[in-house]
Amino acid sequence: MIQPIHQKYAELLVNYSTEVQEGDIVSLNIETPALPMARALFQEVLKVGGRPVLRLTYPEMMADLMNYASDEYFAAEPTFELNEIEQVDAWIRINAPINNKSLQGSDKSRMSDYMKQMRPFQNHRINQTRWCGTLFPTNAGAQDAGMSLDDYEKFVYNAMFLFDDDPVAKWQEIADFQATLIERLTPAKEVHIQAEGTDLIMQVADRVWVNSAGKKNMPSGEVFTGPIESSATGVITFDIPSSVKGGIEVDNIVVTFEEGKAVKAESAKGNDFLQAQLETDPGARFLGELGIGTNFNIQQPTKSILYDEKIGGTIHLALGQSYPETGGTNESAIHWDMICDLRKGGSIHLDGELFQENGQFKL
Repeated sequence: MIQPIHQKYAELLVNYSTEVQEGDIVSLNIETPALPMARALFQEVLKVGGRPVLRLTYPEMMADLMNYASDEYFAAEPTFELNEIEQVDAWIRINAPINNKSLQGSDKSRMSDYMKQMRPFQNHRINQTRWCGTLFPTNAGAQDAGMSLDDYEKFVYNAMFLFDDDPVAKWQEIADFQATLIERLTPAKEVHIQAEGTDLIMQVADRVWVNSAGKKNMPSGEVFTGPIESSATGVITFDIPSSVKGGIEVDNIVVTFEEGKAVKAESAKGNDFLQAQLETDPGARFLGELGIGTNFNIQQPTKSILYDEKIGGTIHLALGQSYPETGGTNESAIHWDMICDLRKGGSIHLDGELFQENGQFKL
């Protein structure tokens, strides 16, 4: 029997996040520890008249790919994956890690090779489908977050407002609040971020701010844009650990920008991975995103970028690929979000006027 919370979760993803319609082909990409969600999603897509296509992956698959695939494998065009995604209307991904350190021993350059190989697939998925990525609570996630599994499940479901009677109404309320932020942000030409170890200026004139309220990621809760590629000037310290695929953890990242380019970058932990990512391609040293977290149901870092970049009172910058809807033009095989906590002494100024202080918006 499907658990009520899983049913509610599936309804949110299918009916709100990806708005599946009758006749839609829906790709369901689910890691096997999240099998309870496979049935819930499959049923929900059928209920609305869609055509679900189920793709299961096992948690160690990426590690096996990094460790056993040949160089020729990574050099090949992803023709099968492209053919499949071109027929898909909606795409849902549920990660469910059982070991967040599975890629620690892998060659870091191979991850860059894989990301470059899959870039055409990812570009089509992001730009041509209605997509949503989410995370199923597992013991591995709970351990990274420093919680018991019971507490972590409560955290995960609360971040999506699944304990509310009407989660969709709550996400619409967040969308309305974020719309007021965008009204203030849209006329701004300059964004100035200050905090301990941070003094960074970016230009955003004529760029589009996007209201992210659960349509792409679940949970969500952010507004974001693509800063003008040549504009970032100064230094920023990303003081919330950044954990990427396979649990490769990079901590206390300090990046210096000149004319938009990351000319210097160091991290206290995971520096080899950081340097490998910066060498992925020319666009990897430029910013593709500036985001501002607004989900105040998320208040503590969990070493999961899906949650941590949404923490109310933080900002995040992404090195690499821009989102075209923002007007950003940077191109790269990577899109790596890094988070700066502004809740203790940080601020955001727009054209010299205070917009946020200590994580609280000044509207």
